[in-house]
Amino acid sequence: SINEETVELLQPYFNMEDYTLEYGKKVCGNAAGLLSWTQAMAIFYGVNREVLPLKANLAKQEGYLKIANAELAKAQEALDEKQAELDKVQAKFDGAMKEKMDLLNDAETCRRKMQAASALIDGLSGEKVRWTQQSKEFKSQINRLVGDVLLCTGFLSYCGPFNQNFRKLLLKDLWEAEMRAHKIPFSENLNLISMLVDPPTVSSLVLGG
Repeated sequence: SINEETVELLQPYFNMEDYTLEYGKKVCGNAAGLLSWTQAMAIFYGVNREVLPLKANLAKQEGYLKIANAELAKAQEALDEKQAELDKVQAKFDGAMKEKMDLLNDAETCRRKMQAASALIDGLSGEKVRWTQQSKEFKSQINRLVGDVLLCTGFLSYCGPFNQNFRKLLLKDLWEAEMRAHKIPFSENLNLISMLVDPPTVSSLVLGG
């Protein structure tokens, strides 16, 4: 209930020399208390006159802050929802990218296999003619195998003690003529060394000699 007019009315008393707490104590203790109270109320009014607008502004700002916090909470909630949606979409995107990379890797592996297979087929196609010819030769060799083995065993069994000329006489003039007479197929100009000994053995014998 203190106002500015009340404080102005008190000023003449405050300006009196004997309006002090010490003087009031000398006169009467109750008067000293009243004197001190009036001074304190005047000071309180001066301070409160500056504090009240600050309090009002603080209350207003607190209201603004409350509204702002509510809006922030709402915005944060919306942000959290959007972030959750983004996380789901990101997870789907990551899964799709992984699947894409797996498919690309599989495609690259398949492409390399196809290239290797094509290269192998191209390489084998060049061997087809030779294999076909060798197959025919193998069939012919199988047909002549009995006669060739018969000549080789005869050579091993009987020609050892004789010289080269007599061996040739036995092999070419007698035995091959006998084979033809009995219609037993054999290889013309049969190479006994290649028939009886493998190439590494021949090489070791030559080098050892």
